[in-house]
Amino acid sequence: MADAEPLADREPAHPFDRRALQRQRSLEAYLEGSLMPRYMERLRAIQDETRVQAHRLERAYRRAKERHGEDTDEFRARWRTIARRWRFDQLNQLIREHNDYYPIEARLALDPRTGDYVRVAGRPYRREPLGAAWILERFPA
Repeated sequence: MADAEPLADREPAHPFDRRALQRQRSLEAYLEGSLMPRYMERLRAIQDETRVQAHRLERAYRRAKERHGEDTDEFRARWRTIARRWRFDQLNQLIREHNDYYPIEARLALDPRTGDYVRVAGRPYRREPLGAAWILERFPA
């Protein structure tokens, strides 16, 4: 006759790590361990939206060139107007949030000499908001 519990006398295939058993069990710990940090999500959203905006600007630039290609003064005036009126509101809001919260979320250390957060890989963590200057730098009039 077969045992009622054939696996009852066996050792587990992979014993639990003692540290894993002692970790805090809470919703916060679960979420912290399973999700990408918010600053990474925000940086990805900034990069994705910047790419989308650059693609839209490239199309608008080509259309303006096609319409005013021969008349360079008219093209320049039109393109500068487009650049001034282009809206980056949502993207710039993400950039502001990044600048405000990244150092805290990434747990950056403070530089005691400057009183500011340390640089990340030698570069400042702050990002500049996008506007007409950003457009004209990439798509000159």
